[in-house]
Amino acid sequence: MFSQLSLTPRRSADFRNRILMGVGLSALCALVPALAFAQDTTQTTAATPAPATDSPQEVVVTGYRKSLTAARSIKKNSDIQKDVIVAEDMAKFPELNLAESLQRLPGVQITREAGEGRRISLRGLGPDFSRVQLNGMEVLGNVDSAQDSRGQRTRDRAFDFNIFASELFSRVEVEKTYQAAQNEGGMAGTVGLFTGKPFDYGPGSKAALVGKLGTNQYTKDTQSRIAGLYSYNWDNKFGALFSIAYAKRETTEQGHNTYNYSEMSAEDAQQLVADGLDISNLSAEKQAQFLAGGLYFADGNRISSWNAKMERLGITGALQWQPTENLLLTLDMLHGEVTTHRDEYHLATRPIEGLGSTTLSTAAGSAWPTSFQSSAVLNDFEADDSGYVTYTDVSNVTMGSEHRRELNENRFNQIALSLKWNLSDRLLVDGHIGYEKSTYETPYDDKIYMRAQGNLIADYGSDGQSASFSYPDWDPTDASTYALDNVYYRAFHNSSELKEAVLNAKYKANDAWTLRAGVAYHKFTQDGANYFYDGGVNGTTQEMRGDSVEGVSSVFSNEFGSWLVGDYDKIFAKYDEYHRLEAKADGTGGTIQDIENVYTTSEETVSGYVQGDWDSQVFGKRFRGNLGLRAYDTKTTSTGWIQGDSYAYLGTTDVKGHYSGVLPTLNTVLEITPDLLVRFSATQNLNRPGLSSMAAEGTATEDEDTGEISVYRGNPDLKPYKDNTLDLAVEYYFGKVGLLSAGVFQKDITNFITTETLYDVPFSETGVPASTIDGATADTIVHEFSTPVNIAGHTKLNGMELAAQSQLSFLPAPFDNFGVVANYTYVDAPSITGISKNSYNATLYYETPKWGARASMSHRSKWFSSYSDDVMSAGTQGYQASTYVDAAAFYNLSPKLQITLDAINLTNQKDTQFWGQNEYLYNQNQSGTTYMVGLSYKF
Repeated sequence: MFSQLSLTPRRSADFRNRILMGVGLSALCALVPALAFAQDTTQTTAATPAPATDSPQEVVVTGYRKSLTAARSIKKNSDIQKDVIVAEDMAKFPELNLAESLQRLPGVQITREAGEGRRISLRGLGPDFSRVQLNGMEVLGNVDSAQDSRGQRTRDRAFDFNIFASELFSRVEVEKTYQAAQNEGGMAGTVGLFTGKPFDYGPGSKAALVGKLGTNQYTKDTQSRIAGLYSYNWDNKFGALFSIAYAKRETTEQGHNTYNYSEMSAEDAQQLVADGLDISNLSAEKQAQFLAGGLYFADGNRISSWNAKMERLGITGALQWQPTENLLLTLDMLHGEVTTHRDEYHLATRPIEGLGSTTLSTAAGSAWPTSFQSSAVLNDFEADDSGYVTYTDVSNVTMGSEHRRELNENRFNQIALSLKWNLSDRLLVDGHIGYEKSTYETPYDDKIYMRAQGNLIADYGSDGQSASFSYPDWDPTDASTYALDNVYYRAFHNSSELKEAVLNAKYKANDAWTLRAGVAYHKFTQDGANYFYDGGVNGTTQEMRGDSVEGVSSVFSNEFGSWLVGDYDKIFAKYDEYHRLEAKADGTGGTIQDIENVYTTSEETVSGYVQGDWDSQVFGKRFRGNLGLRAYDTKTTSTGWIQGDSYAYLGTTDVKGHYSGVLPTLNTVLEITPDLLVRFSATQNLNRPGLSSMAAEGTATEDEDTGEISVYRGNPDLKPYKDNTLDLAVEYYFGKVGLLSAGVFQKDITNFITTETLYDVPFSETGVPASTIDGATADTIVHEFSTPVNIAGHTKLNGMELAAQSQLSFLPAPFDNFGVVANYTYVDAPSITGISKNSYNATLYYETPKWGARASMSHRSKWFSSYSDDVMSAGTQGYQASTYVDAAAFYNLSPKLQITLDAINLTNQKDTQFWGQNEYLYNQNQSGTTYMVGLSYKF
């Protein structure tokens, strides 16, 4: 949660300029109604029977255009601000990935892993602020990333859209404004995922089978993807639907990266030279510059490859029973699992002795071969005006080869029973009861370290924003230059559980008013632990360090180089090793010490609402909407470990919290004409604190020299973020597909969370047992106590969205089959990170009953994941702008059989992370273009 919130100056004038730009764009878009008129005229003319024809034939709209039409209808009829994506047909969502479909909607931005969409940000707020529901029930998925720089295993509220195949879903809805009838939470908005139901497809049997094969330009594997759906409807009395989707693929991300930097002071420079670092090849001027210190050297200087083999299985089931005309029962079941075998390979600067992980290494100890017992030679370097070293030429630098292997097992299960009961023509009762569990297990996440001596030229360009590495007079595949180091064993566990029950009643009081009320129960529990067993404790350092790599290593190559990596099977066989978190049977290896993030957090909420929905007229214009209040009462409990030096377990703390409140909501729609709508919303919503902030786990340490005690723990008594949101939008609908919309929104957010530090407080006020420190009592003074707290103040977020879509049927044939969908979003949120200020999407499609194709482009501007006021601080991190281009095509071989072609990431877009206000290169990867060809059959 902290990574998304960091205070910076506001730029309201810039926002006003963007509003003016938006008005200009809106004026430009005003030309489209003329096109709409031409479209309507064309359609009317086409619908007029010609004298020579028989009775008119109905034109059946299918495919992507059908999806747009259905989605537009849901959006238009909604009383809240909503965007929708509808499947083109059974088991045929418009994109291969749900996140990639969502990014086509205004206000939605996504993050990617290996070129595939994973998490979303919505309307200026990061993934932790967007709630995801599956068939009306909140869904929580644990997040996995290959890279530590992206927050590899994040225990938060965000949802990873990679866990489910898109073929399992019939539609996705994004609710951007809030109404009292919706459960509280998801301050950015609510994403609703809906699987198919047997009554969706009419009486009798319906089925579809989709199979695809593909490959990636880097992995060159055979990627398979298959989905099937079968539904039978017994005259809307009873129905059963089952679907299954399976995918298998290999992915890679490869490129250059650093670990940020190490700052070298004058004292550091002089000590390095005293320890043997050779700077004699530098000019006198550069020697003086080096010895003066104040330089920042890149850590790592690394080439990397993150390779994964992924299998994904999804199964859905739905049973519907309508025993009477006024009663419908639906049982939804979903199982999802993703299994990933990942191998990472890295070659980086990694001194045994020296400055950080820079190129500045000095002689190693006696455990290492003779070649390691001489220092590096700094031949040349260049630095910019901020002191960042953008170029180094170093001989005899110590390198590190890392082979990391891991197994990740993500499992998700949900079951929910829903009820719809029309007690009379005026009274409807509905609701659901459900249970779900999500687990994210990493049985092993191990590392083999080897060291090497070689030469390296690292060039980051004059601005430090690019990377090029070369290894003059050194062959990184030469085993004689390497030595073994050790093996590092790790494992991780995360689990989430949700129990939910909702009951609503809707009463139609008269033609204008419908009254709604309901209650909900929601209990969420999350726990986990991280296990680290490093080479020093597990004994592998003593066994392996300095040994030859001959016979236990192999050559790895990617687009950026070749080098030696450790082989697990061969090393395990040679040293009688295996993945373990305990000593071997012979007693080798000590007890694991480093167990972290051990806590369980639970939230139990009871809520209720009342809401009035109206549909009337004002001055002869249709006026509809809703007005409501939602009350909530949440109790939190967190139990966690308190740890001391070297992560030693000192005891367990158990802390309870509580908060409650009432949220008012107003949503209105004024229909100036049946096709011209003005929407206005004024709502209040909340977002519950991040799980790590609420965790009762913490640390308690005593300084050996001063005796001063320092304590940190999470705070389960945190209050939720709250916002007041204003939303104004104008929408114009034309033709069968056409839509123009322009909107502005503002969020006024309070209850931000930051870490507060108190000094000289009694142990009793920390919430941590005094027994965690030997001899301490409740009255013992804690010198420094830190914990997350809510802070006073307001932060405003302003935004603008423009969207347009149209079937260009006014063009002469055959160009009348073209269509376009486009949107642009601007967000001004200077005190919130995790969002791009500008983003836009565009899709151009061409579709006939026989064949069709479309190309989509998605762009998001530079964005920050964290921010610091210090120019050279790695506390500032972010991502450079990116533009992804995808394409898809189909050809109908028969009314039931279709061939498809998909191309993902056509331009092989670079994913570039940076650090510091000067935006120095942190991580830059490419994942290649993926191509898939498929067949789908309906029967």
